[in-house]
Amino acid sequence: MVAREIRRNSRRPPEDPHGVLLWRWRRNPLRRRTDVVQGWIALGLLLAVTAATPAAMFLVGDAAYRHHRQTARDEAAVRHHMPAVLVHDAPRHPEPGSPEAKITRYPVAVRFTDPHGHSRTATTDVEPALRAGSEVRVWVSDEGKITEPPLSTEQIRNRTMGAAMVAALTVPVMGAVVYGWAARRLERRNLALWDIAWARTAPRWTTST
Repeated sequence: MVAREIRRNSRRPPEDPHGVLLWRWRRNPLRRRTDVVQGWIALGLLLAVTAATPAAMFLVGDAAYRHHRQTARDEAAVRHHMPAVLVHDAPRHPEPGSPEAKITRYPVAVRFTDPHGHSRTATTDVEPALRAGSEVRVWVSDEGKITEPPLSTEQIRNRTMGAAMVAALTVPVMGAVVYGWAARRLERRNLALWDIAWARTAPRWTTST
């Protein structure tokens, strides 16, 4: 009965999760000043990251939106949607009418007139099975080269969201890097203090009596 009572009383009490998380602020004989400093650094960085993340998303997203919107305007000013005629037949898709055939495009030579009135020949992607002489629309630059269309509203939105997401991920990473750097500095200080304390205590342990 006595042994059973001792085993029951010696069971380890359940750990308080809040106490484990906040141990740097709780008074105890083993707590060092650097532990308190590290705890406040962690709290400060957590608050800073929480506040800075939405701000960074807004600022970066707004800047990206303005940039891409202006890029779209500049591209629309120098790119022209013009008719072009196929020089020869486009290849046939091996599975006509299939979902894959509807999205497949083949490079085919086309002839068109550039914005300055000069006849040009270039290659562009067209639907399968188009016959020579068929008319398609192409985007042509002021230099008379076939190019991509100006940025669409969807492309502007996607690129803006991408930039905002990168900003949202960058802020916590920077906070983690700063915390890691500070923790290493504090750990080095702790080791240095241990060396000093041991240098004072070691002679008492090693001196023979």
